[in-house]
Amino acid sequence: MSRSCLKFGIATALAILSAPMASAQEAVSADEMAALCHGGGLSTCVSATIPAAGTPTVQRWMSPDVGAAWAAGYKGKGVTITIVDDFSSTSRFSGNFGVGVQTQRHGEWTREEAGMIAPLATIRSKDFSTGSAVGLAPGLNVLNLSYGMYARAGYSSNQIGWAPEEASIISYATRGTAVVSKAAGNDSVAVGGITNGQQDYLDLALIGKPSAIFVGALSTNGTTSSKAQLAWYSNTAGSNPLVQSHFLVVGVDGSKTGLYGTSFAAPIISGYAAIIGSKFTSATPIQITNDLLNTARTDTLVNYNASVYGKGEASLSRALAPTAIR
Repeated sequence: MSRSCLKFGIATALAILSAPMASAQEAVSADEMAALCHGGGLSTCVSATIPAAGTPTVQRWMSPDVGAAWAAGYKGKGVTITIVDDFSSTSRFSGNFGVGVQTQRHGEWTREEAGMIAPLATIRSKDFSTGSAVGLAPGLNVLNLSYGMYARAGYSSNQIGWAPEEASIISYATRGTAVVSKAAGNDSVAVGGITNGQQDYLDLALIGKPSAIFVGALSTNGTTSSKAQLAWYSNTAGSNPLVQSHFLVVGVDGSKTGLYGTSFAAPIISGYAAIIGSKFTSATPIQITNDLLNTARTDTLVNYNASVYGKGEASLSRALAPTAIR
């Protein structure tokens, strides 16, 4: 199994970038073990609040709903977002989230994006190159997964001998103890589909889990007057109702940032979950998840179809509208 960051490079490249990772064990066959990806973990877990640089600014790539949430006083305070990603490889690429061109690792990009959406959330960095479990902080936890776990197609997810990192993530999604925002993938197939003879088994393992959300990418944010469509690379919800019911889409406008891929869709949902948690402070991860799913919009999408867009485009304003959520 190989781990792949679900990302695209700079706008001119439009090529999937994947870093080779270590090997691990799988409960399938001995001849497969050498090809398996290590489950990732906590080599040096940087646990800290990423401070906002002065007053946060709504960037052009963000939905206007973000600024409205901030104006209402909801910026993610009291919520912890853990970014499980690449923080140690030599692979870096350039982009610009509106604060100047930077060249960063994949995890540094996804961490920055989540922190820009939810500037008062506590952001933790969890490197996926070693094998320890993901720890949870007190209060509401959101886990951002902008990577996949790939192996030869044909197994079920319960045949995989998961390393402690993925095992803990799957457990949290199963028990509803953390919101898990999972990038849907960039292969233009349905979540869990086969590409070049391989499947993302982390996707498969999260299907049907109550606090897991699969996140696809739109080419821009949608409005009722200027509807958005799925980005050409984004995976879809497909025909499985368990995926459709936990699939959201958000705008990833690479023309503004130079950054493409569902890797940069997932941190938006992670930030939204933190913002919602900073309003509904007693809400559980499952309640936060359901609030996001049940308030998604379909009227901002071109030719809405659940097999493509799942529940629809995430709407932070609608998710924040109730006085309470259940």
